Amino acid sequence: MKEKRVYNIWFVVPALIIFGIFFLLPILISFVFSLMNWTFTGMSWAGLRNFKTFFSDYSMTIGIKNTLIYAAATCIFKVVLGFLLAVFLTSGIRTKNFLRSVAFFPNIVSTIAVGITFTALMHPSKGLINKALAVIGITGPDWLGNTHLALGSVIFTDIWKGVGVATIIYIAGITSIDRSYYEAASIDGATSFQELMKITLPLCRPSMNSVIILALTSGMRCFDLIWTMTGGGPGFVTDVLASIVYKKYAAGYYGLSTAGNVIMFILIAVIAIPLQNWLQSREEV
Repeated sequence: MKEKRVYNIWFVVPALIIFGIFFLLPILISFVFSLMNWTFTGMSWAGLRNFKTFFSDYSMTIGIKNTLIYAAATCIFKVVLGFLLAVFLTSGIRTKNFLRSVAFFPNIVSTIAVGITFTALMHPSKGLINKALAVIGITGPDWLGNTHLALGSVIFTDIWKGVGVATIIYIAGITSIDRSYYEAASIDGATSFQELMKITLPLCRPSMNSVIILALTSGMRCFDLIWTMTGGGPGFVTDVLASIVYKKYAAGYYGLSTAGNVIMFILIAVIAIPLQNWLQSREEV
């Protein structure tokens, strides 16, 4: 029995080695380097001074707030819209296979390409969106230059691009539900809405939990779309933690930027891990 147990452990060893080298080791190195003032030619001990400097930076406060707003908004809309689209695309419509491909298409397009495209569409004078609004007599705003609209415009673009993944996950969950539940509900006289709320929604909980975690973590570490569309501007209104870290790296503050990466890692872990545990506990109820 003991020999069999040892034999089984050897199957796990390769995965543990890869996990340690490519995940645990970089995290430990990042923690060490966050406590240093370092360049490519040397380093000196800084202790917690990098973290103090990072939190005293005005842009840091904005970055944390924007990161949480961005993650929450994109997560909520992807969870809700993805579910509604999935319900529609698993109904009896004839073109559902084609529409599923259309819904997933934005996700296969490069994020940079999506950012460039929507930046052009949202141009205040030449953009197609404002030109379309002008046809009906509405003067369109500067979607990416207005401090009150810039973050919302990027959030909208992120939702447009990412809702397809949520939809596909929901579709997989809905199609795996045993049809006998719906047949029994139909015999009992349940309406379509009652079937949706009492059968589809509860039995899709594992799929919903996956969408929530994926959308939330993706939103909290988003960088490429924001940088492509606004560069963190105008001013600091669309800066998130990832863009602030990039700016610190570009300015040569390597220790400070590494501390920012550690802060972002801790923030994501503090939010995502308890949330995942809570969602999994609800699945078992």
